[in-house]
Amino acid sequence: MAEGTQRRLAAIVSADVVGYSRLMGADEAGTHARLKSRYAGLIEPMIAGHGGRVVKLMGDGLLAEFPSVVDAVSWAVESQTKVAELNTDGPDDQRIDYRVGVNLGDVIVDGDDIFGDGVNVAARLQEMAEPGGVCISAKVHAEVRGKLSAAFADGGAQTAKNITEPVHVWRWSPDQPAIANSVITGPDKPLPLPDKPSIAVLRFDNMSSEPEHEYFADGIAEDIITALSKISRIRVIARNSTFVYKGKAHDLRQVATELGVRYVLEGSIRSGGNRLRITAQLIDAGDGSHLWAERFDRTIEDIFDIQDEITKEIVTALRVNLTDGEEAHVMARGTNDVEAWQLCTRATELFMQFNSTDYLEARTLAEKAVARDPNYAYAWATLGFTHWWDGRLGYTGDTQAKFANAKDSAERAMALDATVSWVIGLSTMVASALNHHEEGVVVARRGLELHPGNADARAFLAFALVRAAHYREAVGHFRAAMLLNPFHPNWYRNGLLSALTILDELDEGLALADEILGIEPGFFQAWLQRAYIYHLQGQSDEAAQAIAEVTRLAPDLRLKHIPGLYQINDKAATKRFVDGLRTAGLPE
Repeated sequence: MAEGTQRRLAAIVSADVVGYSRLMGADEAGTHARLKSRYAGLIEPMIAGHGGRVVKLMGDGLLAEFPSVVDAVSWAVESQTKVAELNTDGPDDQRIDYRVGVNLGDVIVDGDDIFGDGVNVAARLQEMAEPGGVCISAKVHAEVRGKLSAAFADGGAQTAKNITEPVHVWRWSPDQPAIANSVITGPDKPLPLPDKPSIAVLRFDNMSSEPEHEYFADGIAEDIITALSKISRIRVIARNSTFVYKGKAHDLRQVATELGVRYVLEGSIRSGGNRLRITAQLIDAGDGSHLWAERFDRTIEDIFDIQDEITKEIVTALRVNLTDGEEAHVMARGTNDVEAWQLCTRATELFMQFNSTDYLEARTLAEKAVARDPNYAYAWATLGFTHWWDGRLGYTGDTQAKFANAKDSAERAMALDATVSWVIGLSTMVASALNHHEEGVVVARRGLELHPGNADARAFLAFALVRAAHYREAVGHFRAAMLLNPFHPNWYRNGLLSALTILDELDEGLALADEILGIEPGFFQAWLQRAYIYHLQGQSDEAAQAIAEVTRLAPDLRLKHIPGLYQINDKAATKRFVDGLRTAGLPE
């Protein structure tokens, strides 16, 4: 190989302008100016925001390189979506459409340029893409499948110019159904089945007279969900969505339709003294048949073994083969102390209420769990989250001391087990709280790699991306998390709302703020965002009314608390937000 050259694996993007010659013939100067503006204001910044680089411009097109194939496809879909939105604002004869091809392959690097078959295939994929669409190779599709919310249609094997073997392609366009193109607000209509096994694990029914066994029932289902979400070849609905059916009569086929899954696991728990009777059954909602059913008569100390057995039976029934390493990861157990596990289950339930009182009780329970098993990483993470939330309130005392306590808990938890999603989530949020924004993104990406089907892991990454000012990518991950968690919590919506507001997508942001407040009228952060959006839209009276609600709900909140509350590594955006809230009437 020539001196100064090297090889590396890369995600290669080729893009061009549809009808470039026609546009230049009609208005050469105007077309050139519009293309230059579009590139400088949208295309290039979005490439950089997704970790890529522009290799070269080629008249009507460009060649770009990304170290991550997921980032490359995410950029392609999000940029095409944004371009389609911009095209609605101008006359048809000035419409600019791009075609984008994405390939994964070995490239020759010579200085700043890249060459090779990987580049050639990307160029041919671009030519096969529809105007406004994206065309990817089968290798790319295999890597991004289940990691993005955009839906790709199988285009089959295609013959490409100067490429020896047929290229199997997958296509996306803004016109086909795709979750990434809309705010997900819950299953108001049936969700489409994914192209891999999909399951909802319902909360187990407590058939015992002891109220404390409600937590056993919750904990069993939650642990099974957590284990299954580590497997990228299974789509698992998050606990927030499956637990909404708790205590309600439900038809399993209707549940499956609402959640967009093929299979449903349900069960029950009955106790007497130290004995447990647990039943579980896996149902194919397509025809109502039972794929597997079992009854376990054991002692309380066997609870973890029962969970493992149920998980293994599900994996077997869904015909998913695990390697030895995958099985060890899926079946990993944090503690053998049943009481510590139960304390953490109760603490998590309380903490997830996200209010100013329940987190204190959650802290007490987490402290008891840590005392019982100091080697229980999940318990340390739960304790750390209570300190983090205390600091996030922003105006209740020594914020930095609270974040320091959260950091200490996160470090202890990571030292014990750095693969637990809850531990990684805490480490992500603490890093952002301490202004280590890019570190938070790195930690969160690892969390998603380890738990590809975990909705919260994806939402934690989305939050880290917002904090690090990677807003476009954050939007995609929030929406993907919402797909895994159709009855998603308001903290998902609030993170998406922050990103949309900064991106000046105000109508969509306002609709999302209204949705949050329709569910939880006391969610003061949504009132803040609403006030800011009204300010930007010139609706001063509405902005003042929203601020009045903020001061009623959070009377001690002041403008000086806003940077600490939002923790965004974007001084310009933070200043705009603070200035807007000042104009709207938030006290100094």
